[in-house]
Amino acid sequence: MDAQAPNTPPGVKPPLGAQVRARLEGDILAGHLKPGERLIEEELARRYGVSRSPIREAVRGLASEGLIELSARRGAVVAALTPQEAREFVEVRALLEGYTARLAARYRRPAVLERAEAILRAGASGQGDLAALNAAFHDTLAEAGGNATVRALTESIRKRSARVFHAEGEAAQRRTWEEHRGILEAILAGDEALAASRAEAHVRSAGAPLLAGD
Repeated sequence: MDAQAPNTPPGVKPPLGAQVRARLEGDILAGHLKPGERLIEEELARRYGVSRSPIREAVRGLASEGLIELSARRGAVVAALTPQEAREFVEVRALLEGYTARLAARYRRPAVLERAEAILRAGASGQGDLAALNAAFHDTLAEAGGNATVRALTESIRKRSARVFHAEGEAAQRRTWEEHRGILEAILAGDEALAASRAEAHVRSAGAPLLAGD
């Protein structure tokens, strides 16, 4: 069990419950645990090599974020999205990511944007955990914007909508990182309108199949 929980300083080992929650969240967002799939404590305890207590803690925490549904009849299941909910997530995330990029272009914090450039280079190379790099890129842009409220809202929507956005195949991954490059170039140039437009278009492009159902 070595997952690094969010908001834990580097080099500091997070509590076991936080590690389990991070692992469970990662498996849901990556699609290893499918929407509608029942989450049985004993099976998850074996999966992560822990007792049932941190599993219960993790399930309750992720239920509060909308990733897990709890019911008296079925117990804990991975939350499913209706087509309407998925479209709404795309719309809201597009607006939030656009505003995040606008703020990043407005303030252009050098140290933060240097990290964004490093993440971009790693992702564009096609090496490493591309899903994690993608999340890190967007989170770094949110940090560059400097608005903690917008960052928290964007992170929440990003987690809950992650199952909607799965770029599959080499061509899709390459397009994703080319769009990331365009967003960052606009931010570095200080062009707020272009940065916002490109970031919003990036989300809408990824969610196009769902938006087409309107």
